[in-house]
Amino acid sequence: MQQGLEVKSLTTIEDMKVVQKLEAEVWEMEPIPIHQTITAVKNGGIMLGAFYNGELVGFSYGFPGFDRGKSFLCSHMLGIHKNHRDKGIGALLKEAQKEEAIRLGYELIRWTFDPLQSRNGYLNLSKLKGICNDYAVNCYGEMEDGINKGLPSDRFNIEWWIRSQHVNDNLHNYSEPVRPFRWELTEAGFPILTNIDGDMRHIDDSDDVVSIPIPLQFNELKVANPALALQWRKNTRAIFQTLFSKGYTAFSMTKENEIIYMNLIKRDRLKLEKEG
Repeated sequence: MQQGLEVKSLTTIEDMKVVQKLEAEVWEMEPIPIHQTITAVKNGGIMLGAFYNGELVGFSYGFPGFDRGKSFLCSHMLGIHKNHRDKGIGALLKEAQKEEAIRLGYELIRWTFDPLQSRNGYLNLSKLKGICNDYAVNCYGEMEDGINKGLPSDRFNIEWWIRSQHVNDNLHNYSEPVRPFRWELTEAGFPILTNIDGDMRHIDDSDDVVSIPIPLQFNELKVANPALALQWRKNTRAIFQTLFSKGYTAFSMTKENEIIYMNLIKRDRLKLEKEG
């Protein structure tokens, strides 16, 4: 942990007021009402704050979820002040969330993220070792905040099995990935898929790791070429839905120049059972 940075649980109404201020700055929209957040943290929810020299610069918020007889922590929101991004604060908050969730008796944490946001994807899949084989189309409807405005709010539904061998064991041996999808750079220097219909035919039902390219700098692409950004959304939606239907699960990412590859493997090859 970097000097001057502290992560701690937030439990009071005054804490929630400070979080609201940062939330509004990060997403440029109305924050979650305090009566909701304070009730959640008193009933199995977790609110954590990252403080740099006493100032709140990041937070994570989750509340209890329930699905088919099993409880889990629904990690709803993680925000970092724009002046403190790319410093590892998001990873620190997630690790603190993991430890607190284990203390409270959780085994699974779930949340959503935009699969075209490479920074979030690298944290969620490669660093934290979350997995996903569930694609939600336009999950939140039309969103008007600075990050999401202008595109369908498609999301990955992440599963983080916090007590599993997959998360806690660093010794994973997988085959070299296959890369069936070709791409090139436009004149403006942005990546574009060149033959998605033809390349889709090369996806089989094997146990190989399959790598899917996505733009490394998607936010910049959205501003410069909204039509190309929408094309990436629709093309990758079709790819992920096809692979998920074949039993593949996203589990890591690999950076390479203007592209970052998302790696998928058959779910039954991942060590998701509880350690011990």
